[in-house]
Amino acid sequence: MSNDILAMTATQLRAHFVDRQLSPVEVANCLLDQIERVDGHTNGFCLVDRETSVALARAAEQRYVEGCPSGLLDGVPVAVKDVFLTPMWPTLKGSHTVDPQSTLGKTGACTAALARHNYVPIGKTTTPELGWKGVTDNPVDGVTNNPWNPDKTAGGSSGGSGVAVALGMAPMALGTDAGGSIRIPASFCGIVGLKPSFGEVPHWPSSPFGTLAHAGPMTWTVEDCALMMNVLAEPDYRDTHAVPRRNIDYLAELRSGVKGLKIAYSPNLGYVDVDPEVEAAVAEAARVLAELGAEVVRVDPGFSDPLAAFGHLFYGGAANAIRDLGPKKREVMDPELVKVSEKAARLSMLDYMGAVNESMALRERMATFHQKYDLLLTPTLPLTAFKTGREVPEDWPSTRWPTWTPFTYPFNMTGQPAISVPCGFDSQGLPIGLQLVGARFNDALVLRAGYAYQQAAPLTDRRPALFTTVKE
Repeated sequence: MSNDILAMTATQLRAHFVDRQLSPVEVANCLLDQIERVDGHTNGFCLVDRETSVALARAAEQRYVEGCPSGLLDGVPVAVKDVFLTPMWPTLKGSHTVDPQSTLGKTGACTAALARHNYVPIGKTTTPELGWKGVTDNPVDGVTNNPWNPDKTAGGSSGGSGVAVALGMAPMALGTDAGGSIRIPASFCGIVGLKPSFGEVPHWPSSPFGTLAHAGPMTWTVEDCALMMNVLAEPDYRDTHAVPRRNIDYLAELRSGVKGLKIAYSPNLGYVDVDPEVEAAVAEAARVLAELGAEVVRVDPGFSDPLAAFGHLFYGGAANAIRDLGPKKREVMDPELVKVSEKAARLSMLDYMGAVNESMALRERMATFHQKYDLLLTPTLPLTAFKTGREVPEDWPSTRWPTWTPFTYPFNMTGQPAISVPCGFDSQGLPIGLQLVGARFNDALVLRAGYAYQQAAPLTDRRPALFTTVKE
């Protein structure tokens, strides 16, 4: 029965709580046991507090006993990336420079929304220091490994959250994404990850990475992703970037299918070198969507690689994040984070504004593109997971992570919604993800297409071998 519980989605758990087939306490303990059993191999969690999690589950259980559950996620366990403020637990962001006491008693916008719906926080998940790169390791917690092969990376910066969902340690997890940090681990770990439109999910405190930074859900199914969006999209006055609430029911719009949609399929954006196994898996996904009734047209969106502009914006954000830290604190930080931040700090104002100009031009181009095409389909990444503990693959021509994430960061610059959905495995048994990108604020359509694809080509019954491995 325990393996059945670990494999259940949040939607299934909530239904079993209602019909009293399962209790929130039983489920919380089962997941906490799974963390103890397998996370020594992956290091997805940096904080687990059984007493607090079970106490919150017990309160949820009592509400079900009394026939008065409250909220969309009452009793459902959620893993929280360690960049989101949680009042009962410190938020270190993988850094020795953060005073744990200074973060207690505070609640972020996303965790406040989850709390209103009576979630059970199952623990905090690992992140690179200050969320600065596309793999997960930091000076406080060490390296996070891939659930399908612990010799490989889980991706980042929401790597711990990706691991948690893939191994049944949580049916849902919170992630952030300023250059791919939800979608990268979603692809590498074989789960679903949505980067919502910028402003769709309130995010507070504001990120030092500015308008690149998004918060969103990471789940095993697209259905759970939509359920979590119904919670996360609730208003929070503290986020002054948030758009007016439109009260969209993402779940209600899932099942309309893709018939009649016009989807642009771009296997390489016109300039990316893609692993042949990845390209083949995504081409097959395009065929599936066409069989479902979408008009799938092979076409590139027509922009050149915005890597240099993204680098100015992203690393400028990193420099902003550590601007007030003196030499002694920088000595205990990830030296590569310090290096890129100090380099970015030497950019001129015109360098930075030039990157802003390019970002605005890219937004306009994609807005025009979506006048003709409802969605853009690409690989999430051009490769599968590589050796753990590295920023880039072995023998890679560049030393920095964005060079192997060319499909993700452009859409942080544009603020568009983009989802990664599993679409296959390579010859090593490592997951491959497809990416669906929509026009700004058309998150519901992105979810709808992702759901249609996942229903037609489900990989949800396939879990990592480690899922059932007993800790040695």
